[in-house]
Amino acid sequence: MEFDTIAAISTPMGEGAIAIVRLSGDEAIQIADKLFKSIGGKRLAEVATHTIHYGHLVDPKSGQVVEEVMVSVMKGPKTFTKEDVVEINCHGGIVSVNRVLQHVLTNGARLAEPGEFTKRAFLNGRIDLSQAEAVMDLIRAKTDRAMNVALGQMDGRLSKLIRKLRQEILEILAHVEVNIDYPEYDDVEEMTHKMLDEKAHFVREEINKLLQTSQQGKILREGLSTAIVGRPNVGKSSLLNSLVQENKAIVTDIPGTTRDVIEEYVNVRGVPLRLLDTAGIRETEDIVERIGVERSRQVLKEADLILLVLNYSDQLTDEDENLFKVVEGMDTIVIVNKTDLPQHIDMARVRELAMEHKVVTTSLLEDRGVDELEEAIASLFFAGSIETGDMTYVSNSRHIALLHQSLHAIEEALEGVEMGTPIDIIQIDLTRTWELLGEIIGDSVHESLIDQLFAQFCLGK
Repeated sequence: MEFDTIAAISTPMGEGAIAIVRLSGDEAIQIADKLFKSIGGKRLAEVATHTIHYGHLVDPKSGQVVEEVMVSVMKGPKTFTKEDVVEINCHGGIVSVNRVLQHVLTNGARLAEPGEFTKRAFLNGRIDLSQAEAVMDLIRAKTDRAMNVALGQMDGRLSKLIRKLRQEILEILAHVEVNIDYPEYDDVEEMTHKMLDEKAHFVREEINKLLQTSQQGKILREGLSTAIVGRPNVGKSSLLNSLVQENKAIVTDIPGTTRDVIEEYVNVRGVPLRLLDTAGIRETEDIVERIGVERSRQVLKEADLILLVLNYSDQLTDEDENLFKVVEGMDTIVIVNKTDLPQHIDMARVRELAMEHKVVTTSLLEDRGVDELEEAIASLFFAGSIETGDMTYVSNSRHIALLHQSLHAIEEALEGVEMGTPIDIIQIDLTRTWELLGEIIGDSVHESLIDQLFAQFCLGK
């Protein structure tokens, strides 16, 4: 498959020590050669692959030096895209890296689309679709454990399992086809409903195993949407600041200080939390605060975890008790804050209202109880720990949806076996399962979906 030569800035924009402009394509080395003047006089077309060279980038028309650079030359197919790749390392200023890119584009390269380098790696057969998506997961990872999950997927751990399942189904389909098309062949074992049942049960069991990791995997990838709720002035913003370990939210003794939803990411025992500090939920005449309260109620409905904060030095109010009704049936941890102050809250009533929910007491002012809270969060979703070493986690929403569809298709095949449906009819559900699993790794996927997936990548990746 032949493509034109693309180029893009592969490092974040802004000031830094080094910036990189990457080229990929058949003319990558030729374009770089037009611009590069090495100190030793060597031409890039003549150098060995996977070597780096010091020199200057020169405007071929005027002969003026554009930048002092180090140029890496990597010849295909042993590159990320399986094409010739050149990386121009220059000084990390906005002006310098843009000047380099402009000269590269002026001399024959095209500006890459978002994710086009990874898309070429996929289209050229170096990685499959699930591995390509893992590249973005790796970039967006917010904890070490999330990064380990992405690395495992990039290494092809999920792909190997999916290919193994597809091969199992393919062997069943091939066996059925032989029985149907060549019934006169006595040396071919007949595919019976019993054999089909055994094979389909194996496939269903393996899909279920993958889906069992999906909740944890999705949390590791996307973060746990966590809403901090409570009456005004109970310490919600102090809790956010304590977990983030920065003063992100304004903390005062004035009720209603937080007017909108404040969002922050934080790593709690390897669990990435997307913390949402909400406006205190209460009846108010203040129009701006009322809008904030309505947004808080909406966030509450969409959250994976609720941190319900109460005030140790206040008696329980009707608003507090109403919040327990609002979070009923949700994963909730009740935090009784301000234990450094005299007790006025009825803890027995708090535990009665909390029912099965964990209750943690804290003094955020004196930094007490935060460790117990973090342990409670980790225990609630990961039984206190996360094993990522040997586990194949499914973390991508698209993969999870396709696995659910695959499970439904294989279960319909099993229902057909139990009802004694002719094997050639059951074959339709098996084929559907095979196709759905293929969509995960990109073996059977529409071009429009591929374009949509890679459009989410950053430029230069």
